Amino acid sequence: MDFKIVKEMLKRILLVTFTAAVLACQAAPKPQQMVQGVTNIVPDEKQSLVVKEIVTLIERYNYKSIKVNDSISSLVLDKYIKDLDPYRYYFQDSDIKEFEKFRYELDDNFRIGDLNAPFYIFNVYLKRYNEYINYALAQIKAKQDFSQNETYTFDREKMPWAASSTALNDIWKKRVKYELVNLKISGTADEKNVEGLTKRYESLKSQSSKINNQDVFQMIMDAFTETIDPHTNYFNPTNAQAFNEDMARSFEGIGARLQLENEVLKIGEVIPGGPAFKSKLLSAGDRIIGVAQGSGEFEDITGWRIENSVAKIKGPKGTKVRLKIIPAGQELSAKPVIIELVREKIVMEDQSAKKKVRTIQSNGKAYKIGIITVPAFYADFKAARAGDPNFKSTTRDVRLLIDTLKNKDKVDAIVMDLRANGGGSLTESIDLTGLFIDKGPVVQVKDLRNDIEVHEDKSNGVAWSGPFGVMIDRLSASASEIFAGAIQDYGRGIIMGTQTYGKGTVQSSINMNELVNPSMLQKLAALVSSGKVKTLPGGKEDPTPQLGQINLTMAKFYRVNGSSTQHKGVMPDIEFPSLYPMDKIGEDTEKSALPWDVISKSNYTPVANLSPVKPELVKLHKERMAKSLDYKMLQEDLAEVKKRDGEVSVSLNQAKLKAERDSLEAKSLARTNLLRASRGLPALKKGDKIKKEESFDFIEDESLQVMGDFMRMANPNGKDVVKTVQQKL
Repeated sequence: MDFKIVKEMLKRILLVTFTAAVLACQAAPKPQQMVQGVTNIVPDEKQSLVVKEIVTLIERYNYKSIKVNDSISSLVLDKYIKDLDPYRYYFQDSDIKEFEKFRYELDDNFRIGDLNAPFYIFNVYLKRYNEYINYALAQIKAKQDFSQNETYTFDREKMPWAASSTALNDIWKKRVKYELVNLKISGTADEKNVEGLTKRYESLKSQSSKINNQDVFQMIMDAFTETIDPHTNYFNPTNAQAFNEDMARSFEGIGARLQLENEVLKIGEVIPGGPAFKSKLLSAGDRIIGVAQGSGEFEDITGWRIENSVAKIKGPKGTKVRLKIIPAGQELSAKPVIIELVREKIVMEDQSAKKKVRTIQSNGKAYKIGIITVPAFYADFKAARAGDPNFKSTTRDVRLLIDTLKNKDKVDAIVMDLRANGGGSLTESIDLTGLFIDKGPVVQVKDLRNDIEVHEDKSNGVAWSGPFGVMIDRLSASASEIFAGAIQDYGRGIIMGTQTYGKGTVQSSINMNELVNPSMLQKLAALVSSGKVKTLPGGKEDPTPQLGQINLTMAKFYRVNGSSTQHKGVMPDIEFPSLYPMDKIGEDTEKSALPWDVISKSNYTPVANLSPVKPELVKLHKERMAKSLDYKMLQEDLAEVKKRDGEVSVSLNQAKLKAERDSLEAKSLARTNLLRASRGLPALKKGDKIKKEESFDFIEDESLQVMGDFMRMANPNGKDVVKTVQQKL
């Protein structure tokens, strides 16, 4: 599918609609319904314009070919309310009844850019939120009796909405009591518990006061787009930047991870290799209280939202930023230290592909196995478009790791760990597959016109031709499923783990600004006065309104064997129990998900037929599991989780709750020590922490044993598994 052509079509059509939209902005807006007792948050012209165009995009280019109508409006309202108040702690039944008047209006309102209804609903929510946070703060100081046989229902998702404020007050009394009794049974003094819980609720109140219309608009769009399908998503400008930085695994700034603590920006970690690290002027725990651009004036950022502070500290590489620092361990009243740093491009190596080597024994023979962990299919598209020969990408990183494993570590096999890899770049999944197969189709893509395009690996040769395995789990999705599915279809390796997520749809990332004629943006800029402006290098302000980005579901992908991974995902050759609830996590649990289907298979030639080997691998795996203490305990743990999953309430009686907790902790400690004894490790005492080097990944360990079996059966002479298996099977 040529997404460039699609974007050109979008531009031609939407320039007309955006022109009309800009002109429409000049008309008097419909008055916003106000909520008494709260500072009302209202939409702006940019958001009105964006929602209109998203309706157009969805109706014309979403793979579902769906009409935004009353039925969609009803679903959006229900989802929006549930997203705001999933456990029914804030809204009253009377609020919900009042919102009914909007049930069949949202579709019409969105079509003309009217966001008043969902913003009104949010303002009601904000009022209720502040009321009950204040009520909780008062209850924290009230005298509590923890000897009563009361019960607190913490999961109210399926409970009726509270009929009155009195009913909600009772719920909040028990919530505060539960939080206090939790702190009490941990052994801390009552006054410390009151102080700590008060700070927690004051922090929640402070955070709510910083919510702006971009936050609200994001929530509204989440409810709207996810009603259409689970993976069509709008990102406001801030979230769009974060999404693209995550995809690129890089950003431009000083190289520090920041967090907010008691309204003050704190350095959580200094990233190795970045300006902060090289300067040796910053350390974890330092507080930043002021920021200045180059030689400009300092701005006091105490009490700011974290993303606003971060935006001031980040900036284009080569530019200077000055910071006012209170060093770790000093009081905030201490004299700040002023430092100057030159921003650079920071590559997030800790979130990139990594390798390790493990040696296992299989039937008396030692095998060295390289494990490559790939957390996502990432690519720095911006750097690639700019011609950077060293742009960051999954395939480039993995190729280098394979080279080291093959030539330096001299491994006998490689295992790709895709557990919890939620996907990413379609192109990267194709290119990565190409490291293990010699040319051929990797994935088929069907667009909204039912045209099918076969995406191929066109590179000659492979980076690794030896024994290969892939580890997957329920959180492996999208690009992970393309890769694992192709490896399985080609007979290139053994797939181990659990059924994957089942995301078989393709999204195109569309920058909303790119769909608009620059002259139209200038007209819109004249209308937008409340939006934030972007700071350019040198401290100049860019008045161009940023409209955000939409990831629009425009196609569906299929394995080379013709099967969609949608809903069904990839089934492993060697199956493990799922660590995640299959009935709660996965595409087949999403109401708005597309169905599973099949198309004709591609013209591909498997590199091997592993079918004769797999039954024996499964047999040996099951024999080990029957004797495995880890496997037995994993099954018991999963059964216990499933049993407790249905619990929605908890006792508020201190003695009873403590006895239950002590019993669970004692049982957990006994089980941990039983496993440690089986590995020759000393027993832990209550409160001891497991050292990092003593942690144990049972699923990884057993997967390596499967690879040992595989090498003994399919590759007895130590030759390339592709050639050997083709000859023997």
